Amino acid sequence: MPCCHADFALTENSDAAFTVGMPTFTFGAGCLAEAGEHARELGMKRVALFTDATLRHSPHVAAVSTSLRTAGVEATVYDEVAVEPTTASFQSAARFAAEGRFDGYVSVGGGSVMDTCKAANLYASYPAEFMSYVNAPIGGGQKVPGALKPHIACPTTSGTGSETTGIAIFNLTDINAKTGIISRRLIPTVALIDPDVTATLPRNVVAASGFDCMSHALESLTARPWPRRLNPARGATRPVSQGANPFSDGLATEALKGVGRHLVRAIRDASDVEARTEMMYAAMLAGIAFNAAGCHLPHGLSYAVSGLVRDFHLEGYPAGKTLVPHGMAVVLNNPSVWRYTAPCCPERHVHAAECLGAKTREVKPDDAREAGEALAGRVIELMRSAGIPNGLSDLGFAAKDIDALAAGAEPQWRVIRNAPKDVSRDDLKDLFSAAMRYW
Repeated sequence: MPCCHADFALTENSDAAFTVGMPTFTFGAGCLAEAGEHARELGMKRVALFTDATLRHSPHVAAVSTSLRTAGVEATVYDEVAVEPTTASFQSAARFAAEGRFDGYVSVGGGSVMDTCKAANLYASYPAEFMSYVNAPIGGGQKVPGALKPHIACPTTSGTGSETTGIAIFNLTDINAKTGIISRRLIPTVALIDPDVTATLPRNVVAASGFDCMSHALESLTARPWPRRLNPARGATRPVSQGANPFSDGLATEALKGVGRHLVRAIRDASDVEARTEMMYAAMLAGIAFNAAGCHLPHGLSYAVSGLVRDFHLEGYPAGKTLVPHGMAVVLNNPSVWRYTAPCCPERHVHAAECLGAKTREVKPDDAREAGEALAGRVIELMRSAGIPNGLSDLGFAAKDIDALAAGAEPQWRVIRNAPKDVSRDDLKDLFSAAMRYW
């Protein structure tokens, strides 16, 4: 697979450097018990501990709370985080944080919890109209003015990678579509990644979060190369998500190998400690990778799917609430995207398929059609093994919804323009149409 170390020489006005940001992280069984030591080292004395109602009385929150208390750190629990956050839930969390005047934050939960904590920290530190920091063109895209309070992130799912990123995603109810806030200032200060938390995860949560991890790595590897991004910048103005680069390539490759070997095992058997540990590690690698490289079409398309679904429920997620887990919305668009993007970098698609475990010996690495089919086909194999729905039609979407889906995805240009090729409204419609059914 060719690298892009010197590709900038081919592009006028391109950026000659790339920047990588990540937290200090600890990975290993039992490391949640170290939260108090890190909090004390960071000078925390009174913190907000963010979680959700389901996790509030879990052993994971208990371990972190005990560690903080032992270290002499006072913790006030906020457990009103919404799974798949909304405008209202972000605003409520921000009010709690502002009123509490905390000197630090700890999050224990999945991506929803960590993202909500990031947003609360931001708005409490630098109050502003809510839409000011939301990604342009949907929001104002205002730059975060300065450093936030320290944040210790403790993930309890194996996929979002939010503990390593400067991204906070939510559903903007005014337009019924997902968007977010992005800044290196949002990257947690410390991440405590304890694979023991995965032992009690339901299989559907492992599947959805695992496919999110997979897509983070695939999108990082196939993103527009960093010297060719459409918004050249320097220094502190260089974006968080800046296109495929040598650093993200290496991490994404290793993450995909882990997913290919362990995802289905982790879904099928909660007692498979090796598989669930390796998926936790892959999620961390993929998180660092996509924070540097950025996601593109699968995530850009997924936000419209999540926002427009009408009646879908999945065991393991809040009962009585229409909700498509983020990772599921993402993977359902994967195969159609890889067939579409393969002509831009066929060798990278073949490389990705091979990392995921596809048999690629007979695939010509410079043949776009074969490359796209190799990757799309392997993703479909994994989807079927994991019991993922057969395309968007299984969520209740039909041909009559394609215009609305395309309209919902189009404003997500922050991620869509990170694709390796320019994408039109008609292209979006074709991609959604192709994602309706796969087998």
